[in-house]
Amino acid sequence: MFRQITLTEEMRSRLAKAPAAHKYDHGHALILAGSPGKGGAARLAARAALRVGAGLVTLACPQISLAENAAQLTAIMLTPLPDAYSLRGHFQDPRLNALCLGPGLGLPRALEMVPAALWLRRPSVLDADALSAFSADTGPLFNAMHDQVVITPHQGEFRRLFPDLAQALEDGTLPRVEAARQAAARINCTVLLKGPETAIAQPSGEAALHSATGARAAPWLATAGSGDVLAGIITGLMARGLTPFEAACTGAWLHVAAALSFGPGLIAEDLPEELPKVFRALNL
Repeated sequence: MFRQITLTEEMRSRLAKAPAAHKYDHGHALILAGSPGKGGAARLAARAALRVGAGLVTLACPQISLAENAAQLTAIMLTPLPDAYSLRGHFQDPRLNALCLGPGLGLPRALEMVPAALWLRRPSVLDADALSAFSADTGPLFNAMHDQVVITPHQGEFRRLFPDLAQALEDGTLPRVEAARQAAARINCTVLLKGPETAIAQPSGEAALHSATGARAAPWLATAGSGDVLAGIITGLMARGLTPFEAACTGAWLHVAAALSFGPGLIAEDLPEELPKVFRALNL
């Protein structure tokens, strides 16, 4: 069994902010970025994490990428991150409570950073390069996984990580939600399998489906960078204290709600900037 994801009063209340709250009451998210010329995806994720309500967001990148990112960012902080050892050092600060790896990270950097990030055992989102880097050998990824992680593969990334489940899904012998559920049980983390029908499952077996079809069809989400925004939204929600499964379900709903609010002509940069309009419509 699984539930259909719809807006609930509990979801709405978790998105609201208390008038007396401090920025650190809403968490501090760290978004990892990669080499020069590849920073757009990480910046999209960082902007989404901030717009969804994380109290602070820092983008961590190689020294050589600082100038490029500084030219594009204002409210999002920047820090140099040369290697995995430095990543562990950053997390000596307990206020850093959520992490996003993958968008624009680069495969070599992902191979170094992802195991170090998983060792920290903090709430984390793994997307894009953080998944594809391990397609030849999933062992280092799967063996380090823990239940505070959300992975957000599209169909191609899912196929590289779980070829047997993807084959059964594509053959029509395994329902989409069941494929996500079996993947979550296999690697002990929350799995969000992206698509017009996004399936989300956690290791306990709890699962949900978000359908962006019919009246909620959002075809303009088929644009470069929209998945990076989703990763950032989920990271920001986890920084705010939502569980991985709650953040994945709420993030999937918000992602489509922002796309529907904007409408045709949407590009990825529009999604974070549309969230305030969505929140106003929810009377937050």
